[in-house]
Amino acid sequence: MKLVNYRLGESVRAAAIVGEQVIDLNHAYVAMLEAQGQARAEKVAEALVPANTIEFVEGGDKSLEEAYKAIEFAQTNEANNPKIVLNQEDVKIEAPILKPNKIICVGHNYREHILEMKRELPPYPVIFAKFNNAIIGPEDDIPYSPITEKLDYEAEFTFVISKQAKNVSKEEALDYVAGYTIVNDVTARDLQRRTLQWLQGKTLDGSAPMGPWLVTKDEIPNPHELEVVLTVNGEERQRSNTANLVFDVNYLVEFLSNIMTLEPGDVICTGTPGGVGVARDPQVFLQDEDIVRIEIDKIGALENKVKSVNAAVKVGE
Repeated sequence: MKLVNYRLGESVRAAAIVGEQVIDLNHAYVAMLEAQGQARAEKVAEALVPANTIEFVEGGDKSLEEAYKAIEFAQTNEANNPKIVLNQEDVKIEAPILKPNKIICVGHNYREHILEMKRELPPYPVIFAKFNNAIIGPEDDIPYSPITEKLDYEAEFTFVISKQAKNVSKEEALDYVAGYTIVNDVTARDLQRRTLQWLQGKTLDGSAPMGPWLVTKDEIPNPHELEVVLTVNGEERQRSNTANLVFDVNYLVEFLSNIMTLEPGDVICTGTPGGVGVARDPQVFLQDEDIVRIEIDKIGALENKVKSVNAAVKVGE
């Protein structure tokens, strides 16, 4: 399933993308239950197929199973119901996870990227954070703020946690994954490198484009064989495969859940391949109107335009 958040007016709700259609999962499930004569259909639907994507992934396999039934019902019985089946062009697709409890990023996790940065393979994952202010969707522009002159791209294969995880083993790790998406870990290199801590260069508003959807894990049984490609204005800048991860999804779930309790909806960005702008000779950074496109096998493509913005907090060097 391709799980999204869609915006219509002031409302943001969970849906599945099927072709060019956007199927509202909660509304479809309510309609299905009512057709079956189910009492308190809205309450049952709220529990099993909620309209919030984080609550939906928390429902695990049962919510996914019921959502597939709702999609089939909607396509068969509700195709002309604009509350349930919408055209993609009539709504705005937002990031599939909007307000996660945590956004955890892994640095130096592709072998070729570690080499280009002239570092040794780390014995443990390098982790840092981004925050909810950074999240934008597949139809949003990447803000290019005057606070930075070195805005860089980073293609990231990303997974989302489905249920509370503490001290999980590698063997059980994928049971705690809801699905997979794409994040562009946009980085202000000049801000990142002016102190020992990276955080200020990683947390600009709009610096985590996410999407175009969350592909549920039943569609990607092996997350460690996926090609990752990033282009800027059609020019290839990054290419690798998740088989080249130093620390794979299983390891990261075990490692992180031993440090902290992972919660449903937590977003884990697994690191970027070689080819980032700061490591090129000569260096090359994003500019106003650049088109950044990231494609990952079995997920799809996340494409955003870079757009200069005037408003910025001025921070002295």
